[in-house]
Amino acid sequence: MWRMDLDHERLDVYHLALDFLVLASELVEGLPRGRSHLSDQFARAPLSIVLNLAEGAGKHSKPDKRRYYVTARGSATESAALLDVCCRLKLLEESGHRTGKAMIVRIVSMLIKLAQSCEK
Repeated sequence: MWRMDLDHERLDVYHLALDFLVLASELVEGLPRGRSHLSDQFARAPLSIVLNLAEGAGKHSKPDKRRYYVTARGSATESAALLDVCCRLKLLEESGHRTGKAMIVRIVSMLIKLAQSCEK
């Protein structure tokens, strides 16, 4: 069977971002009632990482690619702040915070490298 991968599917950071999206989704499911403002943000930011990565990878010009990768990085740092907020509010255990932050640090690092590769 012939299979064609799309550009974004070849990126390790895309798969890591999907893994983080699953982790964030599990966190959202565990948030207590009355925290819909956090749930909404925590559902949106990780999805934005994934979607901007995919869109950027599909662009042909380097400036277009870079813009989407930088936007994805912004959503990743927003996700990191959401992890911090949930931890500070005791809505997230320390182990979940550490796991999520480690994933985000890797994602941000990879996105910085991708964006820099589009500057040359």
